[in-house]
Amino acid sequence: MKSARIKLIVAMLIFGSIGIFVRNIPLSSGQIALARGMIGSIFLLLASRLVRQKFSREAIRRNFILLITSGAAIGFNWILLFEAYKYTTVPKATLCYYFAPVFVMFLSPFVLKERLTPKKILGISAALIGMFLITEIGGNAGAADLAGIGYGLLAAVLYASVVIMNKFLKGLSGLETTIVQISMATVVLFPYLLVTEKLQYVQLDYIGWLLICIVGIINTGLAYFLYFSSMKGLSAQTISVLSYIDPIFAIILSAVVLGEGMSGMQMIGGFLILGGSYISERQG
Repeated sequence: MKSARIKLIVAMLIFGSIGIFVRNIPLSSGQIALARGMIGSIFLLLASRLVRQKFSREAIRRNFILLITSGAAIGFNWILLFEAYKYTTVPKATLCYYFAPVFVMFLSPFVLKERLTPKKILGISAALIGMFLITEIGGNAGAADLAGIGYGLLAAVLYASVVIMNKFLKGLSGLETTIVQISMATVVLFPYLLVTEKLQYVQLDYIGWLLICIVGIINTGLAYFLYFSSMKGLSAQTISVLSYIDPIFAIILSAVVLGEGMSGMQMIGGFLILGGSYISERQG
């Protein structure tokens, strides 16, 4: 139990640091996402061999349409999140991204046929008020800042769609699902980027390649591996609570490393968003 808790905490700290590295990679968001998917999926495939993770070909075949659709959503979700990092601060992008559980909670009555309880309505309302405070509507938010917030919310919509699609997958473990989805994200993003932009990986210096490897190996492969290897030793409630280390650490790290602070009202807004998301996960 203790080792599982440590694994999950380390995974959340790693997830929370990704914005710092992405900010310093001189590539488009799409090319960073493609490299992340390719390197991360290779790492996870090798790690799965080491722990003798079995793959059900029949289950993958049965769920193929959902897997490739959700994989594509993950790939474009990364692109939008990385764009958010470039246009606004890491704390704002992260908090917008954590709107995903709220979107899931809002859509659950229509897609999953789940009842919208008073607590869920409270969670949605708190998160919406928090988003209003974060965006500083009527305040000092500039066009670039609002664009970044928009990208973050669109990334959250795609992540919410992945969460909902995953509820319909049958016969696959979490690690199996993630490996296949990240691989599918790579497969979808590669032709998309070939058509839409010129790949510039050869122009990276050694610092750029180091950061790309950190994002692919550490922030993706290792983080997901630690996350799923901790699942068996922890309750769903513990996992839900510890998952909030990710955004909190991202906010603290960006303040220390990038000097990106938040106003008092924005901090209250962030608390309301995370609180609303937490209510949605507890109810889920």
